[in-house]
Amino acid sequence: MGRWRDGGAVLRVGGAGGAPVPLEIAASYGARTRGLLGRDGIAGAMLLTPAGSVHTFRMRFAIDVAYLDRNLDVIALTTMAPGRLGLPRPRSRHVLEAEAGAMAGWGLRVGARVEVEPRPGDDGT
Repeated sequence: MGRWRDGGAVLRVGGAGGAPVPLEIAASYGARTRGLLGRDGIAGAMLLTPAGSVHTFRMRFAIDVAYLDRNLDVIALTTMAPGRLGLPRPRSRHVLEAEAGAMAGWGLRVGARVEVEPRPGDDGT
């Protein structure tokens, strides 16, 4: 995807052969600020871009957090309980969030690359 915009997409772990994961992109300041606040969960994941750190203040559930570099390679993974402040990651350009435990189920690990594709029927612009 070229320029990031708020909206839906598909995440694939490990390239095009990976299973599709529903993805919400939060690229605007408002969408990044809102993030997962006020929700009881998420089906899939949320990509905050640009982002180098996150917090879980006022969150209702624990989340997995993957820090991605400019190539969408995973440079760090952590699980955060509600009410925590994550440390900034110097090379992080994007942050991927999902419900705690989800990323392990997708096989996501440090060093893996993810791909972001437009949802079927969306031209991605």
